[in-house]
Amino acid sequence: MATDGDDDGSPAPPRKASLGDRAAWRVLLDQVRPHRRTLLLGGLLSLAGSLAGLAMPLMAKRVIDAFGAGGTMTGPVLGLSAAVMAGALVAAAGRFLLERMGETIVLASRRTLVDRILRLRVPEVDRLSPGDLLSRVGSDTTLLRAVCTDALASLVGGAFTFLGAAVMMAIMDGLLLGVTLAVVALVAVMGVVIAPRIRRASLRAQEALGEMGSMLDRALQAFRTVKASGAEARETAVVTAAATEARDRGVAAAGWTSLAGVGAWTSIQLAFLAVLGVGGARVASGEMEISALIAFLMYLFYLVSPIGQIIQSLTQMQNGLAAVTRIQEIALLPAEPVAAPAPAPGGAPVGVTFTDVVFRYDEDRPVVHHGVTFEVPAGGMTALVGPSGAGKSTVFGLIERFYEAREGSIAVGGRDIRDWPLGELRAMLGYVEQDAPVLAGTLRENLLFGAPEATGEEIARALARTRLDDLVERLPEGLDTPVGHRGVLLSGGERQRVAIARALLRRPRLLLLDEATSQLDAVNELRLREVVAEVARETTVLVIAHRLSTVTGADRIVVMEAGRVRAWGTHDELVAADALYRELAATQFLVAT
Repeated sequence: MATDGDDDGSPAPPRKASLGDRAAWRVLLDQVRPHRRTLLLGGLLSLAGSLAGLAMPLMAKRVIDAFGAGGTMTGPVLGLSAAVMAGALVAAAGRFLLERMGETIVLASRRTLVDRILRLRVPEVDRLSPGDLLSRVGSDTTLLRAVCTDALASLVGGAFTFLGAAVMMAIMDGLLLGVTLAVVALVAVMGVVIAPRIRRASLRAQEALGEMGSMLDRALQAFRTVKASGAEARETAVVTAAATEARDRGVAAAGWTSLAGVGAWTSIQLAFLAVLGVGGARVASGEMEISALIAFLMYLFYLVSPIGQIIQSLTQMQNGLAAVTRIQEIALLPAEPVAAPAPAPGGAPVGVTFTDVVFRYDEDRPVVHHGVTFEVPAGGMTALVGPSGAGKSTVFGLIERFYEAREGSIAVGGRDIRDWPLGELRAMLGYVEQDAPVLAGTLRENLLFGAPEATGEEIARALARTRLDDLVERLPEGLDTPVGHRGVLLSGGERQRVAIARALLRRPRLLLLDEATSQLDAVNELRLREVVAEVARETTVLVIAHRLSTVTGADRIVVMEAGRVRAWGTHDELVAADALYRELAATQFLVAT
């Protein structure tokens, strides 16, 4: 939430959109559906590769029969070797197709998620922490990748291998196959019972990871404050507590996963004992050859690997469903309409009119604006002044449509702000935030961030107007010098001037300056006042100022207090007529007490 310290409260906790099991499966299948042909081809190749392995027990039976009859084993052994080699190559090709499909799905998911996050409405982002958002884009999509590559590939390959082995076992002896499947059915029952618990535990573990990311992000955002306060140990304890919670929840998920694995292993052992008992009795009675029993037992062990693959894949899918749930929570949040950014229109300055505007950030938050009414004429400079908590920065958030007024109306250029296409509205605004954010990258990239088509001549003019040309000459690589994360290699005043130059390059019809001189020394403040006065002859400038010295020459000054407009006029008029303004001016030694 953009505030200058004058808006009450902190962001409300995030609202979570629920996603049921069926909806999560539907979303996951929607991710896979466009790649169904690749999935089918990869599955068929996996099946073809499995056929070589499935041939081994039959070939072993023939070898045993040939050995018993005194025949040669060269032919069967060579045939088996060739089948195994060919099957390995075909299976590798199928695995590659499925892996590539999974990576493509994850790329599409990440692109969609990042695009959605950047288009969320500002109030929704206010409720979320950057650390949690990073966790969703990073670790959650990584889980999705595991589902769409390892899990899906293993599931398809394991399912085809299981079916092939079951068919061969049915051909050899239907009775023993029935015994085997009766025992293996226990795995299915256990999976139905355990799978939802694995998903819930995984979801809680991912939420805990997001919370840990939020705690670490909090410390990193205030890194210097943490060190200056000697709070390293306390912040470490906070992050460690969140990490411990994530560990505990991960252990709970691992417990359910381990139980599923043990159940699968136990069922296979029981199936082996059952087949050995029934099959041994049939061999003893002469109903079955010993070579056939050996081959059947080999097929039984061939079921071990695919059943293990299927159990592991289903477990990973439960983790993936938890990730899908967290990803989809972002997709269900309200977002701004998708629209191509409009080019900076230039043109004549525009005015702003607030009429009986009432606004609060949320239902459980106090009202910030109580029927705010004022007018900013087109052209010239208008200033918003008042004590902290007056609601000044909220005015800018409403003009940019980061937030929507609850009551009343706002007009820009004589047109209701809700009738402007969002991209077109923001294209004609220049906005300099109070903390003047500078992005990681070069100085040139920062200047061109809001106006990528700006020419070299326009950049040079903006640098000269904001007194940044000296800085460029000092930098080792000039405009192409990296400025560090959040512009850490620049001073506070330099960051502020970079933000102003960036806004000027947009050639705005309305320039919004929130405490634009708060970090400037007296000399640069004076120079910037001259720049603002110059810009005000070309466009409309609306300034929020605590330093009244920066706006004494404004064409109009609007005085706000406690979410209301109490007075407006020029500096001299307000000194004479408004007690609050006169007090503010006196405390800054602009008038005699």
